[in-house]
Amino acid sequence: MALTTYDGLDALARRAGALTRADAVLPGLLVLSDPQRTPDPVALAQRLPAACGLILRTFGRKDIEAQARDLAQVCAARRVALLISADPDLAAQSGADGVHWPQWALSRVGRPWPGALVTASVHDAGALRRAQPFVDAVLVSTAFPSASPSAGRPIGAFRLAAFARRSRAPVYALGGVNAKTVRRLEGLGVRGAAAVGAAGRG
Repeated sequence: MALTTYDGLDALARRAGALTRADAVLPGLLVLSDPQRTPDPVALAQRLPAACGLILRTFGRKDIEAQARDLAQVCAARRVALLISADPDLAAQSGADGVHWPQWALSRVGRPWPGALVTASVHDAGALRRAQPFVDAVLVSTAFPSASPSAGRPIGAFRLAAFARRSRAPVYALGGVNAKTVRRLEGLGVRGAAAVGAAGRG
């Protein structure tokens, strides 16, 4: 799905922002890049509302170093937090704000430099226990039904609330999140939302 087809981004950012606390380290909405749905992450960053974060997933791209540097400049100018997935060296070299750790990389989870922002994706309680001492937020998936080929079975809003109760780190919902489903998170202790490719129709 092309970036130009998304028409719920601003509404999603507002509704996700309403989940956060005033002292939150991270914005209420985190957007993950995707080589199919958002092939141009710089264009994506230029469109994001300021109160968002962007997670660049590298997928072994050969041009990723130049792209990360360009992204860091755009995100800094727009006050969008930038995290690089599973590559702390690239994050530091490019001037990103921090690192995101997928569940497969949790053996390496940690804060790569003082003040770095750190998030992790988790899919089960064991991964949550491993990640939460080291991160500023955990992205729990799969939250809602999703067409993504990598999506697992949706756990729903109330199981997300259970993750939030047992986590010392703020919990963000990931998977099937859009401007409509994010409303189901209100009042459950979930502190934000994460979406692949800024998904979410109005």
